[in-house]
Amino acid sequence: MERWRFAGRLRRVTRDNRVRQIEDIAELQGTWQTFLAERNDASRNRLVEHYLHLVRYAAERIGAKLPDEVDVDDLMSAGTFGLVDALNSFDPDRGVKFETFCAPRIRGSILDELRSMDWVPRLVRHRAHKLDQIMRTLEVELGRIPSEEEVGQRLGLTRPQLDKLVRDAQAVSLVSLSQKLSDSDSNRDLAEADVISDENSRDPVAEAHKADISDFIRNNLTRAERLIIVLYYYEQMTMKDIGATLDLSESRVSQMHSAIIERLRQQLGVGAVAVLAGAGAGTDLVA
Repeated sequence: MERWRFAGRLRRVTRDNRVRQIEDIAELQGTWQTFLAERNDASRNRLVEHYLHLVRYAAERIGAKLPDEVDVDDLMSAGTFGLVDALNSFDPDRGVKFETFCAPRIRGSILDELRSMDWVPRLVRHRAHKLDQIMRTLEVELGRIPSEEEVGQRLGLTRPQLDKLVRDAQAVSLVSLSQKLSDSDSNRDLAEADVISDENSRDPVAEAHKADISDFIRNNLTRAERLIIVLYYYEQMTMKDIGATLDLSESRVSQMHSAIIERLRQQLGVGAVAVLAGAGAGTDLVA
């Protein structure tokens, strides 16, 4: 509890720009002598404030590789614990500069905090990283995306084992829906949740094309032409079957179909033709 209160106090003074480094060498040496002799809180806190820039440097370097949701201030809090531990265990008689001595402890403390925050077990993350490496290696060797059998053979895994590894790797790659996107041109920040496609929603462009096609079919086509569109695109009948139904030759049905599509393209554009071509069973466009 005391450590968290200490870290919180440092975060406040850092935010308010009240952290002051000891610029006078004699003063710094005196503070060190006092701390090493008495181990009191005042000298320790003064040294922590002086070396806090090392914590910020480590936190910003690690934070640059992490998602935006990870706060650098939180990393600094964790790194501060490493700095305090380094102060408490530092022995100047070893002939090592304190900056060199504390750097790996600060970094280690930040990484320990990140591991404690990670909901994915380290073993699973390690296996996912190994799977990614193997797939990249095989892709370079084969000149194509490797098959699951090839990946399994390289890893020495059975199919069930490989399937489990792939499922674990997919769990590792999950992202936060609140993660910000950086490709927005507007003043409003976009998050992942803002750009997730809704499979149940309708494409407004496609809906507009459908309305235009419905209008075109009702107002510009003869009965025979409307039947050709319905039977071909919605009933999935062949040109030959349509010809038999309408008592026309297959070539005549094909000619009429081509003429209809050309008129549709000229009047409504390529997009409407694509919507018609992708239509499924049903007659909602010509109802």
